[in-house]
Amino acid sequence: MVDALRRHGGLTISLVAIQDDHIVGHIAFSPVTIASETGTIEALGLAPMAVLPAYQRRGIGSKLVEAGLTACHNTPYGVVVVLGHPHYYPRFGFTPAKPLGIVWEHDAPDEAFMVQALREGALTQTKGVVKYRPEFDVVSP
Repeated sequence: MVDALRRHGGLTISLVAIQDDHIVGHIAFSPVTIASETGTIEALGLAPMAVLPAYQRRGIGSKLVEAGLTACHNTPYGVVVVLGHPHYYPRFGFTPAKPLGIVWEHDAPDEAFMVQALREGALTQTKGVVKYRPEFDVVSP
């Protein structure tokens, strides 16, 4: 998926973690749309984020998320969404999206689909259904 996003210019932010001269983690943010009856806005989706198993539980993922969100603030987008562990992402400022009127186009547990404002007031103006890029719809063999 990351290769497909890269080939099609779909990576807004792509960061790696390096230890011992090896890539041990990666995080990506790509454009998503949030469509409602009143229109469509563009936002960012955090996905994927991964750390090699031998390097997990060392804070690498947290540092990637923090650095990625800092980079997101330097983009024109006002909102970032994530489908992820409901006990992991809230520490970075993510909150459940559904109570704010934002839902994912696919079924997912309400507590696992989360959102964060990158700009003050961005969530008061944002409602609708989130759709990720088509590269996310491709199932790997």
